Amino acid sequence: MKFFLDTANLQQIQEAASMGILDGVTTNPSLMAKEGIKGQDNVLQHYKAICDIVGHGDVSAEVISTDFAGMVREGEILASIHENIVVKVPMIKDGIKAIRYFTDNGIRTNCTLVFSAGQAILAAKAGATYVSPFIGRIDDIGGDGMDLITQIVHIYGIQGFETEVLAASIRSPLHIIKCAEMGADVVTCPLSAIEGLFNHPLTDSGLQKFLEDYKKVNG
Repeated sequence: MKFFLDTANLQQIQEAASMGILDGVTTNPSLMAKEGIKGQDNVLQHYKAICDIVGHGDVSAEVISTDFAGMVREGEILASIHENIVVKVPMIKDGIKAIRYFTDNGIRTNCTLVFSAGQAILAAKAGATYVSPFIGRIDDIGGDGMDLITQIVHIYGIQGFETEVLAASIRSPLHIIKCAEMGADVVTCPLSAIEGLFNHPLTDSGLQKFLEDYKKVNG
């Protein structure tokens, strides 16, 4: 399972890369705004900076248009930034049309804001490279995001769809572990969720004991 970082923060991306576990990055306009990146030229340069850090991994860059022509125009500009850019397109009718257009023209896509198996089927039929079910947001309204991951993975396996399941809206280390169990191809999450995988009280107490014993022997 691949680890993508869901951020536009270059320092966090660099930190994940330094650990050797970073496979890609996902971004959106909200994450760009959080980092104070404004203006099209600055946004495009920031995407390029992210690609330079990630190296060979995919970087999802999101369109903000909601009509077919606008999404195609934006997507072609984004795809021209770097060969590893994946155009992030919303799960709406014109979005599916845009995904088919991009697929037919050799541009990879990430279908975002997916909340049902039916939507995931449409994305795969249109040729999306990735489909992004938002599991945390489903949990927020009393559903079970993990059930959706399981269902999509099952359907894709039966039907032979090549679209990768990219679990988004990850809130915790447990979400990451559950996604791995359910067969998700990718998780995208904040750095804090990934770093939470390090934590276990027995690791902390065991390390403390080793260090104490070392001091007893070596002074």
